[in-house]
Amino acid sequence: MTRNNNGSRNGVDVVIELTETRADGGPRNGGQEVAGYRKSDVMHVLIRWLCMLTSMGGMLVMITAKQASTISLYGFDIPVDSQWSFSDSFEYLVGVCGVVAFHSLVQLVGKLRGMLSKPPIIPSRNQAWLIFAADQMFAYAMMSAGSAASGVTNLNRTGIRHSDLPDFCKPLHSFCDHVAVAIALTFLSCFLLAVSVVLDVAWLSEH
Repeated sequence: MTRNNNGSRNGVDVVIELTETRADGGPRNGGQEVAGYRKSDVMHVLIRWLCMLTSMGGMLVMITAKQASTISLYGFDIPVDSQWSFSDSFEYLVGVCGVVAFHSLVQLVGKLRGMLSKPPIIPSRNQAWLIFAADQMFAYAMMSAGSAASGVTNLNRTGIRHSDLPDFCKPLHSFCDHVAVAIALTFLSCFLLAVSVVLDVAWLSEH
């Protein structure tokens, strides 16, 4: 406010507001928001990248699961040839891992483009809900694929009780090791998809 020469107040109060600015001319608070936004972007990209690697790794490791050997049954040496394509559960795992790897790649490319062109990380709430639903669906699919493959692998390692069916993983140890690694990567991908779901929920709650 101002005073005249006699010290009395004028009828109009003038309020002057000063705003702190950054070196580039933008408001300082806005810079903090941008920093938080970029941190969120990096987290999304990292999770998608890891999920793509683990799901693709699980698919490739399972595809390479094959081995030929012999087993002894009732005193006879019987040749056995084991491949991932002989089991419906293993084929299901390969298919689900392939789809999840493609889904993660699409989301990764979209988020990287968003970071470079500086639009919102998810353009609309409708698209955000779609991604949220897809992440949940694929997480459940990966869990079911890993569980189904685990049941077959456990049977191969233990055989069948009250029968002479042997432990196939003794002569086919390389095959069983490949399957075990593929299943572990599948469950890891499921966990990463669950993390993506949490990030989706966080974005939807803020927008």
